[in-house]
Amino acid sequence: MSSVQDLLDLADYRRRVGDLYRLSGPDAVQRWRAGRDDLFRTHPQSPIEDRESFRGLDYFDPDPGYRVTARMEEAGGEELLIDTGGEDGAIRYRRAGRLRFALAGQECSLLVLSLLAYGGGLFVPFKDATSGKETYGGGRYLFDTVKNTDGLVLEVTPGSREVVLDFNFAYNPSCAYNPRWACPLAPPESALPVEIRAGERSFRG
Repeated sequence: MSSVQDLLDLADYRRRVGDLYRLSGPDAVQRWRAGRDDLFRTHPQSPIEDRESFRGLDYFDPDPGYRVTARMEEAGGEELLIDTGGEDGAIRYRRAGRLRFALAGQECSLLVLSLLAYGGGLFVPFKDATSGKETYGGGRYLFDTVKNTDGLVLEVTPGSREVVLDFNFAYNPSCAYNPRWACPLAPPESALPVEIRAGERSFRG
């Protein structure tokens, strides 16, 4: 069971993460990366166990080609159970929609999940052709609105199903840094047929 201090620290951590996703300007990617490194190095809720030796996260070079326009379509609304492999057990989601877009000359789609819990939220994990090679084998996260990681990634226009996605902000789940963490990972239907050489690379410790 988490202590009172753990709960307060977690609230602070998520607030700081959300602040990073609301940066603006041409250097937003660099400032986002520097801010994440600082959080991982200094915050008590960091997933990094050995923070003293932490030298920063590894990323692909920013590439505007991985900022794409997508269309949100219906996905049936069925439930999906994702096992985290940890104490939390399995987490229940609903298939909220499917994002369809073109990338590297190929038609792609990503499943959008909605948390079946108080507050809901939209969550997009994914795998791609770099998973298990240059990036974490379990896949990465594009955004999770419950954890405020959507501000720089998901551009929405009210009343429109067209959105803009930016894979330059794709990031690893916490279990990529420390096996003691448990994370919902990308289901098979969230695998992309292309390389996403953008965002965060594998953590090398």
